[in-house]
Amino acid sequence: MSLSFDPDAIRLLAELINSTGLSEIELAEGDRKLRLARVIAPVSVPVAAAAAPAPAPPAAAPAQAAEAPKPADPAKHPGVVKSPMVGVAYLSAEPGAAPYVSVGQTVEAGATLLLIEAMKTFNQIKAPRAGTVTRIFVAAGAPVEFDEPLLIIE
Repeated sequence: MSLSFDPDAIRLLAELINSTGLSEIELAEGDRKLRLARVIAPVSVPVAAAAAPAPAPPAAAPAQAAEAPKPADPAKHPGVVKSPMVGVAYLSAEPGAAPYVSVGQTVEAGATLLLIEAMKTFNQIKAPRAGTVTRIFVAAGAPVEFDEPLLIIE
């Protein structure tokens, strides 16, 4: 059995995946099924950069300074606010407007932190607790995935 699909329709679906930040789309009609998935290529290091010699460490560096603390996984931080859905993040109510929150700002529980647009609906992401915003991980207009860290409130 041979399946035939409209190449223009496939191109439109591929553009939809890229423009929305989705990772895959699956369609089924009767016994026909089509699944398109976006593959994110790993970042390659230019050969010239990889061949460059590393700078020599300072001779008189103390032992404690040699072991820099590893950055903590933001998803495990107790004050992290995670995305409850897949969509596009917006930090302000409209382009050019002041953002809902900024780093260093104190927020009350229930205050709007940002918006996530999903399927043409803007969903308010509210502060689960009162505190100070210490980090914001998303940029305005950036796609977000389910359970992705958005910001930290301490």
